[in-house]
Amino acid sequence: MVRWPTSGSPSPTEAMRLQEMWRARVVHDAGGKVFHTIAGIDVGIRDAVARAAIVVLSFPALTPLARATATRRVQFPYVPGLLGFREVPCILEAYAELVEEPDLLLVDGHGWAHPRRFGVATHLGVALDRPAIGCAKSLLVGAFRDPGPRRGASTRLVHDGEVIGRVVRTREGVRPVFVSVGQRIDLDTATSVVLRCCRGFRLPEPIRAAHALASGERGDFVARGKRR
Repeated sequence: MVRWPTSGSPSPTEAMRLQEMWRARVVHDAGGKVFHTIAGIDVGIRDAVARAAIVVLSFPALTPLARATATRRVQFPYVPGLLGFREVPCILEAYAELVEEPDLLLVDGHGWAHPRRFGVATHLGVALDRPAIGCAKSLLVGAFRDPGPRRGASTRLVHDGEVIGRVVRTREGVRPVFVSVGQRIDLDTATSVVLRCCRGFRLPEPIRAAHALASGERGDFVARGKRR
C-alpha cells in the first residue's frame, strides 16, 4: 500500500511527484486471479463535500451483496489529472466500512489512461493493493478511432506511442466508455469485465449502482453489510 502524505493535503506539484513515484507499483497482470465479487465505486462532490459510495456485487451474476458510504470535506483543489487526491481519501473511509474486501474494484474514472499513468482507479488500486479497473465516461488524454456501432466493438486508446486503454462500445447506438488498467489486471481482462457488467445500459451495473448511492438516490438496491 502507498503511504498517504502525513503533513495534510499535498500541493498540486507534490501530488504530481507522488503520481510519478507511485506508478512504478502498477502491475498489468491479474496473476491468474479469479474474481467472484466486484465493487462499483463512485464519488459525488457538492459544496466542497465528497460522498463516496461502494456497492459490492457478485460476479458475474451481479447480485447485490453489500454497500458502504462515507462523507468528508474535500481538502484538495480541483486540478485536472489529480482527481485521486480529491476522491481517494473519502473512498478509503467508505472501504473501511466493508465487512469483506471485494475481489475487484471497478472505478468511475481513469486508471492508466492518464498523462502520468496514475488516474483515480490506479491511485485507489495501488493504495489498497487490490485489482482495479478504470471505466470513464469521457476522454482525459490520448487519441483513438471511434469503435464500430455494435456492442463489444473497441479500439485502442494511444498516448505518446503507448496503448493506455481501450475505447469500448457497451451498447449499440450510445457513446463508448474508456477502459484502462487500474491495478493488478491486464487490459483484455478489464475490457471483458466491463462488457460482462453492462446489462442494457452504457455504464456497467456496479458503477451505476454506486453512482445512485453517491447521489443519494434510493433506487431498489438491497444489500447486506454495514451501512453509513
